[in-house]
Amino acid sequence: MIVGIGLDIVEIARWSRVLAKIEEQVFTPRELAACANRVDRVDALAARFAAKEACLKALHAGIRHGALRQVELVSASGGAPEIRLLGVLVEQARESGVRTAHVSLSHQQGFAAAVVILEGTGKRAPVALETRSTRGSTW
Repeated sequence: MIVGIGLDIVEIARWSRVLAKIEEQVFTPRELAACANRVDRVDALAARFAAKEACLKALHAGIRHGALRQVELVSASGGAPEIRLLGVLVEQARESGVRTAHVSLSHQQGFAAAVVILEGTGKRAPVALETRSTRGSTW
């Protein structure tokens, strides 16, 4: 059952003007390191920002209290993006019955976009969420 859907689009030129001022507030060190040497670094970070916003929309969560840094985009072994939730968002996802998160990123001709679909029961999930990334207090 789908328990949340989020979609976000970012204008890359506008994003590039503010990136240097906010990147430490928005991205985890792992995300910044993953994009550091990319030729399309600004585009890649814009797509990740869109995914963070889409995830928060799907969870019906706001961006207060550092929530953007509590959504981390990591690469699966095959290179596909995965979402890891950190901090209070882990409990919020559990309370919403989220069991699985699907994310798709895209950037093309001045825009970056992402969609997040959250699947689950719609009821509080058990203590251990079934996910691919379960290290520490992450989801």
